[in-house]
Amino acid sequence: MAASLSTLHLHHQLTFFRKPSLSLLNKSLRPTRITASLEFNITFAPPKPKPKLPANLQTDAASLSLPPGQLFIPWIVRGEDGNLKLQSNPPARLIHAIADAKTEPKKKKDKVKKESGGNVKAKQEVEPTRSKAARRFYNENFRDQAQRLSKVLAAAGVASRRSSEALIFEGKVTVNGSVCNAPQTRVDPGRDVIYVNGNRLPKKLPPKIYIALNKPKGYICSLGEKESKSVMCLLDDYFQSWDKRNPGLPKPRLFTVGRLDVATTGLIIVTNDGDFAQQIAHPSSNLSKEYIATVDGVVSKRHLFAISEGTVIEGVHCAPDSVELLPQQPDRPRPRLRIVVHEGRNHEVRELVKNAGLEIHSLKRVRIGGFRLPSDLGLGKHAELKQTDLKTLGWKC
Repeated sequence: MAASLSTLHLHHQLTFFRKPSLSLLNKSLRPTRITASLEFNITFAPPKPKPKLPANLQTDAASLSLPPGQLFIPWIVRGEDGNLKLQSNPPARLIHAIADAKTEPKKKKDKVKKESGGNVKAKQEVEPTRSKAARRFYNENFRDQAQRLSKVLAAAGVASRRSSEALIFEGKVTVNGSVCNAPQTRVDPGRDVIYVNGNRLPKKLPPKIYIALNKPKGYICSLGEKESKSVMCLLDDYFQSWDKRNPGLPKPRLFTVGRLDVATTGLIIVTNDGDFAQQIAHPSSNLSKEYIATVDGVVSKRHLFAISEGTVIEGVHCAPDSVELLPQQPDRPRPRLRIVVHEGRNHEVRELVKNAGLEIHSLKRVRIGGFRLPSDLGLGKHAELKQTDLKTLGWKC
C-alpha cells in the first residue's frame, strides 16, 4: 500500500478511497484511485475610470511643479478670460477677503435682535420660560388670587362696595360675556373679561394707596357727589398728577378710614385698601387715638375725674384710657386736655367732655396708634404713608 501511494502525483491531483458496498464486505478491499485536475480562473472588476480634466486644466496640472512630499490641494478658479484653470494656491481675492474680515464674536445683543425681529427692548422684557413647578409656586404665593367681584369693582374705582353690589344685582356687570348677578363670584381681572355698563374693566388694578391728611374745619368725610366740601376735594392735585406718576393705570377710588365730624380737625387716613380700613377702624383692633381738646372755662380736678369715669354712649359705657391737663401756653389762653380713647365711638370725646360739664371750643386728633400727625403737615395738606408708618399703625403689609 505504501509503495502504491508513493507513485501518486501531488501537483493538481487528489486521491481518495471509495467506501466499499455491503455486498463486497467478504471480498478483499482494493483501493481505487481517482485523479482530477482543478483550475481556478479568478478575475476582478476593472477600476473605475478617473474623471478627465478639461484640456486647459490638463495643461495647467502638468505645468504645476510641487516639492516632493507636499500635500496638493487643487484650486479651480475662473480666470479673467472666463475659463477655468487649476492652481496650487488659493485665489488672491479670497486671501484678501479673509484678511479684511472681522473676526470679533457677535455680541449677545445682536443675537437677541435677530431673534426678536429687531425689537430688542421687547425681547429683553419677556420673562424667561419657567418650569411648571416654579409657575405653580409663583401663582400660589405671589400672584394675586381671585377676589370677590364686588371687591374688584370697588378696588377699580367703579363705585363703593355696596354700590358695586347694586350694579351686579341690576345685571349691569358681565364676566367673560355672561351677565353675573352674584357679588361673591370669584374673578381675576388679569384673566377674566369684565364689563360694567358697557365699559371694559382694566386688567391692572391701581396699587394700594395710604395717605395721611390734615383735615381742616368745615370738611366732612363723605364721598357723596352732593357734598361740596368733602375731604376728597383736598386731593385734587394728587389725582391731577396721577397719570404722570402711574401711566396706564386707572385712578383709584379713595375713602377715609373712619370719620371726623365737620368741626373736628387733624389726622385722617385716606386709602383704597378695604381690608386695611376695616382693621384700623374696627373697635376690636384696640387702636388708641389721641385728641387735643381746647375747652372754655376753667378745668378742675373734678372735671378730670368726671371725664375719666366715662359715660354711656349708644347704650355702651365708654371710658377714656387717659386724661391729662396740658400746661397753659402764652399764645393759647384756653385750657387744653389730652384725651386718649381706643373704642372710637361716634362723638365719644365730645360726649365725655360734655358729661363733665365742660364745653369744647376746638377738637383735633393728633395720633392714631403709633403714627402721629407730622408737625410740618399744614391744614389741608397730605402725605403718603411709608411702610414704616403702616407698621406703626399695626398693619402687616
